[in-house]
Amino acid sequence: MSVLQSILALLDENAGSYRHLSHEPTPTSEDSARVRGEPLALGGKALVIKAADRYLVLVISAARRLDSGRLRRALGVKKTRFASAEELHDLTGLVPGAVPPFGEPILPLPLYVDASVFANERIAFNAGSLTDSIIMPVDDYRRIASIEQVIEVARDD
Repeated sequence: MSVLQSILALLDENAGSYRHLSHEPTPTSEDSARVRGEPLALGGKALVIKAADRYLVLVISAARRLDSGRLRRALGVKKTRFASAEELHDLTGLVPGAVPPFGEPILPLPLYVDASVFANERIAFNAGSLTDSIIMPVDDYRRIASIEQVIEVARDD
C-alpha cells in the first residue's frame, strides 16, 4: 500500500473529514500553497530529523522556520540535522517534499509537532508524493495522528 493509500485509509477509518487534491508537482511549500489555494501558514511542513542517534518526523507551519537550538533543547540532545535525501528514502521510501505529517503507522518514525501547526483551523500537506495533497481540519489531524509530543521549536522569518 502506498503512503497516500495508507493516509486515506487512516482518515477514512477514523471519520476524519478531508479533501484530497491531485496537482502538478510541488517541490516547495510555496508551490504547494499556490496550487492548493490555501495560505502558506496552513501548510504542515514535515521534516525528517536525525536527533542524536534516532530519526523522527517534525511538523512545523510552512510559514515558519526551524530553530535548531530550540529543537535540541526540546529533545534534550546535543546534535540534530536534517536527514539526507538518501536517508529519507531508506527510512520512508519518499523524496524530499513528499513527507506527510505522520509517524506511526504511516511512517516508521515518532512524530513531533510544533505548536504553530495548531494555530490554524486546517492543515494542508503533501501526502506521500509531490502531486497529492490533503487538506483537513487541524482538530481531526491532532486526534488521528499519533503525536508523541507537541513542542515549540519554530520561529518567524
